[in-house]
Amino acid sequence: QVQLVESGGGLVESGGSRRLSCVASGSRLSINVMGWYRQAPGKQRELVSSIATVGFTYYPDSVKDRFTISRDNAKNTVLLQMNSLKPEDTAVYYCNTIPNRDSYWGQGTQVTVSS
Repeated sequence: QVQLVESGGGLVESGGSRRLSCVASGSRLSINVMGWYRQAPGKQRELVSSIATVGFTYYPDSVKDRFTISRDNAKNTVLLQMNSLKPEDTAVYYCNTIPNRDSYWGQGTQVTVSS
């Protein structure tokens, strides 16, 4: 079975930075497109970044130029560097493959950006 474990969240001041980590076990992720998702209270889960197997990346306008996704296939790890954080970035952040698999959703990691 595959497990994806997110970590690195916490409380950060507006304008600050945070780096999230997603570590996979039970499977090698080098063949998968990976994504970071987030879900804020009262809102649907949304994709905030993705990275292809050879490094091509995607960012929606809401995080473009502030977030950077990267991967280390040897360590089965996907990272999300978040800079210039805003209160509206407050959410639970999850990683998953793209397209996502229901069984891959983990507990996520809470990121709270103070005003």
